[in-house]
Amino acid sequence: MDKELLSILVCPVSKATLSYNKETEELICESSGLAYPVLDGIPVMLESRARVLSEDKSGSAINEKTTRND
Repeated sequence: MDKELLSILVCPVSKATLSYNKETEELICESSGLAYPVLDGIPVMLESRARVLSEDKSGSAINEKTTRND
């Protein structure tokens, strides 16, 4: 992920900054609890394509298999 691009992108839902997860190839927004996919190097910044993050009992984010729909 290009660092300059990452520095200007924000979550379309919360307007918070994003972090890049290289392992899952997603942009993570802790504020809204969403993970946006990066496909072929292009961030897909649509809420309907984002994966919902949830918290386990230890407080760390885990992946849910559901996605948000419009």
